[in-house]
Amino acid sequence: MTDRYNNYNETLRCRFGCRVQKISINAGFTCPNRDGTKGRGGCTFCNNQTFFPEYCSPQKSAVRQMEEGMHFFRRYEGQKYLAYFQAYTNTYAPLETLRRLYEPVLEMEDVVGIVVGTRPDCVDGPLLDYFAELSERCYVMVEYGVESTDDRTLRRINRGHSFAESVWAIEETARRGISVGAHLILGLPGESRVQMFLRAETMSSLPLDMVKLHQLQIVRGTAMAREYEAHPERFHLFTAEEYVGLCVDFIAHLDCHIGIGRFVSQSPKGMLVAPDWGLKNYEFVAMLEKALARRDVRQGKLCRSAIG
Repeated sequence: MTDRYNNYNETLRCRFGCRVQKISINAGFTCPNRDGTKGRGGCTFCNNQTFFPEYCSPQKSAVRQMEEGMHFFRRYEGQKYLAYFQAYTNTYAPLETLRRLYEPVLEMEDVVGIVVGTRPDCVDGPLLDYFAELSERCYVMVEYGVESTDDRTLRRINRGHSFAESVWAIEETARRGISVGAHLILGLPGESRVQMFLRAETMSSLPLDMVKLHQLQIVRGTAMAREYEAHPERFHLFTAEEYVGLCVDFIAHLDCHIGIGRFVSQSPKGMLVAPDWGLKNYEFVAMLEKALARRDVRQGKLCRSAIG
């Protein structure tokens, strides 16, 4: 834990004794609310092109993408790597297909594990049992896109699953001894500021190893961008200073045992409609750490599970 909050990247560094770099992989998946299984069009905020480094392409094998990503990031001596299956829903295939996808990258030199980004409605018992077996020989993290704990919000953004499904997936994953993370978006339309930071209390009641936060961004080519253009009054997009304050409150209400993997996300300039803060991630973190010190906040300071 840093001086003020539990930095999950430091947890990984301590676990492996070195810097650990995640390499994003686009394995060519889709999602059940894109292909018609649950819906069409995907989540209203989502344009997955914002995730992809240049080396990411589903036309290349996962191993080839790892090779190119490792070459790109090979600047620290002794560094290790995690294969990050990031784009769309990375468990949305039969189990045998997933085995053939994941396991070759784990045979690569200096690759110490995998991180699998997915939806909570796209895992089941046999898949989680497989992840449990895999985690006995390497690091495995399953990251669930929770996004909100409010079912009204989830319906509004066309998420296609409930918060109860997120709770089930998180609990079943943790029960098997698999590292588990959750993604949350702060600033979704219709949610109050207090509702957002008190979400930390809800997440603190779950067996999570890590949470990732990011501010709502309006990205070109999305249903949300079209809604924003037609009805900007429905949205409150944070200034950097407002979002720093929100993150401080979130940290205060989050159990100190849960690591924080990210506070902000930065879409490419050419794809971003708003807000454009003009800040690098490290600049935002510096602002946040100053605000934590100024308000004398440490993670979990106001968490009911910690002080009750």
